[in-house]
Amino acid sequence: MSERSIICSTPAETFGFGEDLGASLKRGDVVLLSGELGAGKTLLTKGILNALGFDVDEVTSPSFTLVNLYKTQKLDIYHIDLWRLDSRHDIASAVGLDEIVDKLDAITIIEWADRLENVVGAAACRAAINALCFRRIYLAQKEQSGLPSYLINCIFR
Repeated sequence: MSERSIICSTPAETFGFGEDLGASLKRGDVVLLSGELGAGKTLLTKGILNALGFDVDEVTSPSFTLVNLYKTQKLDIYHIDLWRLDSRHDIASAVGLDEIVDKLDAITIIEWADRLENVVGAAACRAAINALCFRRIYLAQKEQSGLPSYLINCIFR
């Protein structure tokens, strides 16, 4: 497993890291984001979507709608926010997660993914974000079952 550390000192750098990540994503990939309110999950998501050719001015956190679907010329991107859902209930069913993640022609980005526990497989891209002064992002890439897998730990200090 290869690892690298990225420090994002500004929101623009976090957006830029999202663009880099977005450029590396492929159909069927899942990005799992967790962190406190205001940590930068949606900002990172905007960077990802910008790299995938979607107008970032149209990207909002789906806190109340739970799922936003963004259509690009190449693929669909599902943006899911689990903040309002209670982890004691069947969150996956509440948002139709099984059907969404099974779409091999789409990319799925899930905010507040820590509420899922083990619902999504290991081939997902994971980011844990804590906001303090700057963002340190640890990126580890590994191969599993022939599919690229990313483990991202974002710590804002």
